[in-house]
Amino acid sequence: MKRVFETSAGGIVFKKDGKQILWLTTKHSGYKKWTFPKGLVGDINKDEDKKEAALREVQEEGGIKAKIIDEETVKVSYTYTLQNLFHIKTVYYYLMEYVSGDTANHDWEVTEAKFAPEEELEKLLSFKSDKEAFAKIKEKLHEK
Repeated sequence: MKRVFETSAGGIVFKKDGKQILWLTTKHSGYKKWTFPKGLVGDINKDEDKKEAALREVQEEGGIKAKIIDEETVKVSYTYTLQNLFHIKTVYYYLMEYVSGDTANHDWEVTEAKFAPEEELEKLLSFKSDKEAFAKIKEKLHEK
């Protein structure tokens, strides 16, 4: 089986609602699972870097604008098979803070985008790699 190596970038975005912290999550329209907004680096602009891709994906899939508040990424890797290709994917997540926008303005790649409290998000997340990334991002936020 042919191997394909992919590099994606995305954001794990929080916003404060009074004393509560809410987290952005998106439900993918294809595989119907809750995850974080992310996408291939350079799929639109071949010269784009990870930061640009992450901010673009948050805006496209999450419908919002956010800012990166930690330059150090959380890296996760996983594999999957699609159309007889073995994909080896590495995702770089940035800790981001909500700036503006409405999650209803997401693109076609997701069926729903919303901000959820930590307890709900941990139940919604479908993939082990997302749960691991979220645990690391929460540590980063508490260090800030």
